[in-house]
Order: sequence, then C-alpha cells, then structure tokens
Amino acid sequence: MVRRSNLNRQSVVAASSGNVLEWYDFTVYGFLAPILGTIFFPSDDPIASLLASFAVLATGYAARPIGSVIFGHIGDRFGRKPAIIWSVVIMGAGSIAIGLLPTHAEVGVLASILLIAIRIIQGIAVAGEYTTSGILLVEEAPPSSRFLVGSLIPFAMMWGCVLGSGVPAGVSSVLSSEQMSAWGWRIPFFIGGGVAIVSLILRLALSESPALTALESRDAAPIRTAVKDHWRQILQMVGLLIPTAIIYFIIFVYAASYLTTQMHFSTAEALDISTINLILIAFLFLAFGYLADRIGYRGLFLYGSVGTLLFAWPMWYLMHQGNLGVVFLGQLGFAFLNAIGWGLSVTTLSGLVPTKVRCSAVALGYNICMAAFGGTTPFIATYLVARTSDDFAPVYYLMAATAISIAVILSLPKQLEFRN
Repeated sequence: MVRRSNLNRQSVVAASSGNVLEWYDFTVYGFLAPILGTIFFPSDDPIASLLASFAVLATGYAARPIGSVIFGHIGDRFGRKPAIIWSVVIMGAGSIAIGLLPTHAEVGVLASILLIAIRIIQGIAVAGEYTTSGILLVEEAPPSSRFLVGSLIPFAMMWGCVLGSGVPAGVSSVLSSEQMSAWGWRIPFFIGGGVAIVSLILRLALSESPALTALESRDAAPIRTAVKDHWRQILQMVGLLIPTAIIYFIIFVYAASYLTTQMHFSTAEALDISTINLILIAFLFLAFGYLADRIGYRGLFLYGSVGTLLFAWPMWYLMHQGNLGVVFLGQLGFAFLNAIGWGLSVTTLSGLVPTKVRCSAVALGYNICMAAFGGTTPFIATYLVARTSDDFAPVYYLMAATAISIAVILSLPKQLEFRN
C-alpha cells in the first residue's frame, strides 16, 4: 500500500503552488489580450489585433506536447520533484520577461517575435506542471480520498485564475485606460514572477513520490513506452477533457474580451463577474472530488457532459443579454458543469496508466487536449463569429465536442486501478 506519511499540508501547498502561477499567468494574458493585441500586433482592425493576440495564446499551448515529452521524461525517469521545480523556474522567468518586453512602437516586429518566443518556452515549461504536481499528490493519497486530494490541484489552479482576473481588474480600476496601455499591463506579469519565487522555495523542501521510489527500476524511455503500450488510454484522456477545456476558455477567456469589445461592458465589469464565478467553481472542484470518492467518477462525468448538451445553448443565450446579472447567471451555469471535468481530471488520468509511465502518458493526454482544444478556443470562437456572423457558433462547436466526450466516458473502466 502507498504510504501516507508525506501527504501533509506543506506538501499539498508546495505541490499545488505552481498551478497558481501557471493559471495566473495564462489568465492574465487572456484577460489582457485586447490591450496586448494593440501593443504587440497593431492593426487598423481591432478584430485582427485580437486574433493575433489569441493566436499567441494558442501557440503557447501548441508547444505543450513538446513539453510533455521533456517533462514527462523527467518526471518518470528522474523524479516528480525535479520536474515541477524546473517547471516553476522557467514559468516565472518567462512572466518577468514579458513584463520587461519593449513594445511594437519601440522596436517594431521584434517585440512580437520576442513575445511569441517567450510564450512558446513557457508552454513547454508548464506542460508537466498541472499533471506532475497532481500525480505527486494522488500517489501519496489514501485510496478512499484520491479524488478529493486530486481536486486540490485544480482548486489551486482556479485561485491562480482568480488572481489572474482579480489583479488586472484591480490595476485597471486604479489606472486610466491610457496608463494601462502605456505601462500598467506590465504589473500583473511582474507579480507572476513573485509567485514563482514563493513556489520555488516551497518546492525545494518537497519529498519525492513514494510510489515512484518504490519501483524496482525506472523506465529508461517512458515516453516511448507510454505511446507504444498505452496509446488508447492517452486518446481517452484527450477525448474525455475536450469539453472541459473548451468551456473554460470560452466562458473565462473568450467571453472576457467579447463582453468588452462586442457587448460594450466595461473591462472591470467583465472581470468582476468572472472573478466571482472563478471563486465559486474552485469550491465546486472540492465538492465533486468528494462525491467521486463516494459515488464513483463515471456517473459524474456523464452528468456534466449530458448537462452541457442540454443547457449549453440556453446558458449561452443568457450570456448574450444586456443585463450584467443575467450574463453572470449564464456563466455560472457553465462554471458548474465545467467544475466536474476539472475536479476529477487529475485522479482520473492518473488512474488510467501505471506508475512507471504516469507522468509521460498523463502529460501527453492532458496537453494534447489543451493544445488542440483549449488554447485554440478563443481564436476559433472569434474566427467563427467573425466568419458566420452568428454569435452562437462557439456553442455549437462546444456541443459537437461534448458528444465525442460522452462516447469516451462510456468506454472508461468503472473503477480506476493505481498500479506500478
């Protein structure tokens, strides 16, 4: 049986802290996309600038499968601890670097190139963060509470999102629009660097996963073994999380810019309702993790997917009304359904594959999904609306993806096995 001695408050905080940084950084970028688009990709067409800014977000996610290979190998071959230490160091350095970047007006196209390069490096670095830190905790957790322990990682992730929306909201409420465009946008990225330093200090004191240290030998090429022997499980991971990725990026990243640029709510108003919903969804993660330990995970996944098919259109309709309170309710409905996938993701993915290739396989499945269906969502949604003139085009995209996910859920084992 896996020992429990290392699972304490300190290890939980240390393992989950990097997820605060990861999602703080990417949420800040998503919420500041309209400003960053005009600063680094100036154009007479504001939609073109926004698309370019979202394309950089997607590029960072596109680099994640590469990072999966690198950090998955480190996590399985050398240890979970060194993987998450290097991940947070590179992420934090990238955040500070963005805060120091010259603008397009100062150095021309070089500014755009540097921003893209930093996002790619960060995308590689974060590829093993969410999955490896989650695996480290789940491997230490007692079988009766694996889902609850696993839900602590997205719980921390969501507080990163809260900070990622709350900090720009706070800065924009103090500064004028001109000050935000001139220099205020840099402040949130510098704060991200501070979060990285705190996380690094905490992680240096972490113990290695007992499940990994208990192995008689470690796979010399875990990525190769994962792809060769567990490709079906990797595909299941991708299909399972498609609607989870799309919903989050539609309602918290794409919608934030849409509400300001198309529906003419203020940036502060859009950030305020998103921040409230992010706080609520964080606690829903824990609730669904607790439920999964007691009633099973497959039923909850089905509930979320079927609910998305039935209620996605009505909730999207609410989000397109002129009343901010009604928009909030539509976003809240999406957040409730989205909480199931995130809350159960870490433990579910970890239980589909054995210990010796767990970091590699889970990193591949999770990051391929995020690259193909997460980071691309704001770009695709913006493009679909612009091409079709149909504000509901993104929700049809979501519903099609959800139908695929239901088929995957039905193929999952009723009970997960955590084997070596």
